[in-house]
Amino acid sequence: MTVTVNTETRVLGATKWRSLEQDHEHRADALTRARRERAATGQTHPVDDFLFTYYPFRPGLLRRWHPGAGVLLQDAADDPRASWKWYRTIGTASQVDAAAFSEKNERVIRFIGNLLTATRQQPAHFGCFGLHEWAMVYRQGEHRHVAPLRLGQSDTDAVVAESRIACSHFDAFRFFTPAALPLNRLQPTRENQPAMEQPGCLHAGMDIYKWVIKLGPLVPGEVLLDSFELARDIRRLDMEASPYDLSDWGYAPVEVETPEGKAEYVRRQRGFTERSNLLRDRVVSLLA
Repeated sequence: MTVTVNTETRVLGATKWRSLEQDHEHRADALTRARRERAATGQTHPVDDFLFTYYPFRPGLLRRWHPGAGVLLQDAADDPRASWKWYRTIGTASQVDAAAFSEKNERVIRFIGNLLTATRQQPAHFGCFGLHEWAMVYRQGEHRHVAPLRLGQSDTDAVVAESRIACSHFDAFRFFTPAALPLNRLQPTRENQPAMEQPGCLHAGMDIYKWVIKLGPLVPGEVLLDSFELARDIRRLDMEASPYDLSDWGYAPVEVETPEGKAEYVRRQRGFTERSNLLRDRVVSLLA
């Protein structure tokens, strides 16, 4: 992909863009409130904290509204955003300096655009059943989460050993236990990631949030928050289908070790595939 950014100019009057900014801040505050309250008291959450630890982005990043590339904000030259990095003023207006950002981040933008395009073009696979989380505890005495295993260690190991593991996502596969690595029918690497990523993968859907963050001010605020909400919803299924007992946190398991649980997982997985592809299309359209 050649790095080009869609900068077709659109003008927003001061009343309009300030309203959009305020709505964005309120929505972001609602999405991050629980995390901020936990942080203030030192509490943790085995599901929701993942979006702020694995993806090391502060809640404040979600709160910062950008109109996206090519949008001219009238009467914004005296607004604090005029001094933000990657902004420029034009008379009394302000806008994202898309050319400067693209020049500085050319390799990252190209990688993201190529990866999202390639993932979108792949057929979705629905045969993994979320067993990557099970493979991360296979024959392992110590686990990443404090929650106990629903089936205990031996029965959890049996599910993994008897299943057809087919994880296509490198950043999930790299957390497999050593004993589980050879059980995966696929062997994703960082190098073959563009060829292996496919839209049915829950982790590929969650990662759209990461890619949007890296594209920074090129991406409109609503796309950022939509990608965060998608990651949040996917993460819930990711952990409901995991081997952990999360009943103390109010999560009912999706028992993927059973035919009924597998069917429920795939039903929800298909919905996330549709949502993630819509977001991929939106992000790629900003880059071409």
